[in-house]
Amino acid sequence: MPAKFIKTKLPGVLVIEPDVFRDPRGFFLETYHRDKYRQGGIEQEFVQDNHSRSTRNTLRGLHAQWRKPQGKLVRVLAGSIWDVAVDARKGSPTYLQWVGVTLSSENNHQIWVPPGFLHGFCVTSDAAEVEYKVTDLYDPGGELGVIWNDPDIGIEWPVSDPVLSSRDAGSPRVRDVLDKLAPYGA
Repeated sequence: MPAKFIKTKLPGVLVIEPDVFRDPRGFFLETYHRDKYRQGGIEQEFVQDNHSRSTRNTLRGLHAQWRKPQGKLVRVLAGSIWDVAVDARKGSPTYLQWVGVTLSSENNHQIWVPPGFLHGFCVTSDAAEVEYKVTDLYDPGGELGVIWNDPDIGIEWPVSDPVLSSRDAGSPRVRDVLDKLAPYGA
């Protein structure tokens, strides 16, 4: 059965259901295949892989890079997360709309978050290991954070009192960083 590339309500954001081949020994799957993923709508080149481990109720985000916008291909190696993409492209018909999806080591799904979107996730299992590919290198001076519970976005997180880094806890509302957001079509 071929990998499925499922469109979401946000243009460009895709959920990927990769081929998983199971037998008595376990399973095998391709987590990325350039030609197949290009045919599915992900044409960007990846330059770096990142890996994080977090405990239950940890919320990482909402993050984006404004000087060097990154696309992210996200998957879970162990555990489960609620993963969110927010359209942060000023002038976009879906500006500040969001989509959330459960990614887990059980379902092997991935999410493609294109450049120009805020990204975050919350751990819904005891712990989760998350790996993601990015399309540009991390630029510490070009990072943008938005508070996880911004009422202008209204994300329905599966946690009300998340574990946050001090940086994420002090992030501004989206309306306070609008000047740094890329315009639609940029």
